[in-house]
Amino acid sequence: MLSKSKMKFIRSLELKKRRREEHAFMAEGGKTVRELLGRFHCRLLAATPEFFARTPAPEADECLQVTPDELLKASLLCTPQEVLAVFDIPDLPLDEDAPRRSLCLALDGVQDPGNLGTIVRLADWFGIEHVYASPDTADVFNPKAVQATMGAIARVQVHYAPLGALLDRLRDVPVYGTFLDGRNIYHEELSGNGLIVMGNEGKGISQEVAEKVSRRLFVPNYPPGRDTSESLNVAVATAVVCAEFRRRMS
Repeated sequence: MLSKSKMKFIRSLELKKRRREEHAFMAEGGKTVRELLGRFHCRLLAATPEFFARTPAPEADECLQVTPDELLKASLLCTPQEVLAVFDIPDLPLDEDAPRRSLCLALDGVQDPGNLGTIVRLADWFGIEHVYASPDTADVFNPKAVQATMGAIARVQVHYAPLGALLDRLRDVPVYGTFLDGRNIYHEELSGNGLIVMGNEGKGISQEVAEKVSRRLFVPNYPPGRDTSESLNVAVATAVVCAEFRRRMS
């Protein structure tokens, strides 16, 4: 049974301030929770009998069997799923050398938690293990972002750091960015390591970061010259760019 105090605590984790204070985040849904169990320390797991039947002895400090009605009261979803859990936010060291040995992403002011979570899921799909995010990028442990990752945060590390200073320390690696005045990505040489910078949904890459991008890319529309949308959604653009980088390596 979920007490009122536990329900209140779980729902409070919707707020970034509370997540920071508690050093905890929540996740919902069987697939996402199963992906995170064993990867992150789980404080509390509340689930229906059906979940426990399919997932015996989950690794959690406290396991509670609850009814769908109790889940509804604690959930942040319109249609609650069979389980929700509270995990510790991990303390990850900032690995600045990853772009020297592998392909990484950098997110400059991505605001929408859904876009962020989708990008993390894309990174996981394309074998990108490190994402660097500017401090004004959405919190990856926002419940909407966690939901959108579909468990990919178990394998992709998201590091928050000022990107300008980070890029200053990575002058020896290729730094790619997407711009409307960039060079056609399908005609450019692409490397197997470095950083791909993706910008804010409305403003794109900030001036400070843009000045440090060494290779400016453009995803062309089809056919050339046709009237079309002004730009791509940042998550969609990330998928197109990452797919082209990986295609070259296949």
